[in-house]
Amino acid sequence: MGKMNDMQHMLTADWPAPDNILAFTTLRTGGVSPGIYKSWNLAGHVADDKDKVSRNRIILENRLNLPAPPVWLQQVHGSDIFCHDSDHAHKNLKADGSYTEQQNVVCCVLTADCLPVLICNKQGTEVAAVHAGWRGLAAGVIEAALKKFTSKREDLLVWFGPAIGPEEFEVGEEVRDAFLAHDPHASMAFKLSRKNTLLANIYQLARQRLQIAGVTAVFGGHHCTYSDEEIFFSYRRNSITGRMASLIWIQP
Repeated sequence: MGKMNDMQHMLTADWPAPDNILAFTTLRTGGVSPGIYKSWNLAGHVADDKDKVSRNRIILENRLNLPAPPVWLQQVHGSDIFCHDSDHAHKNLKADGSYTEQQNVVCCVLTADCLPVLICNKQGTEVAAVHAGWRGLAAGVIEAALKKFTSKREDLLVWFGPAIGPEEFEVGEEVRDAFLAHDPHASMAFKLSRKNTLLANIYQLARQRLQIAGVTAVFGGHHCTYSDEEIFFSYRRNSITGRMASLIWIQP
């Protein structure tokens, strides 16, 4: 389970990663955004005041003492993974994850119910951050990220940041069908609610994908963004809302 960092307003990835791997998810608290974006919204694509978002991002860099600004992505619920190149201009990067072998490069994804997936190898030389909503998950965004790693699958560690919980994630039958087409065992991640609606467990669906890919060292996955309004943004709960950041990097 993610634990509150000594620095407030953070979850620290609770996993046996090497000491040179740093990984966090921000909470919604501790920033300067007003109203429905209160208060630490880090997304520039929502209707929050741009100056407030800029200040929130500066707070992020200072609070975590980041070695560089995060690699901000234009997330599109797809399966593309940006592979960091020091010569690449970090603008308009349409992707749902980023990967690097370079030190001091901050991989980052934004979420507010979708599943943030942070990955590293046991040697502490490769990292990735992945945005896995149900569409991206079904499209293979996790598998696409794993393909970037040169390490063996048994040498990879995964941490799930906070996402919508299995008691709150109502979906249509087309969502279940999309996952069953890939793996019949995905049916175990769906159930009917008391209202006779279909509920999906996005954490379980991601674990199943990882297991099929040969990755078994998976941690986290115990929060529900929808249920805990005090510390998490939730798109399903509020529709107009901010975004939290999940970050990972390799320090020297």
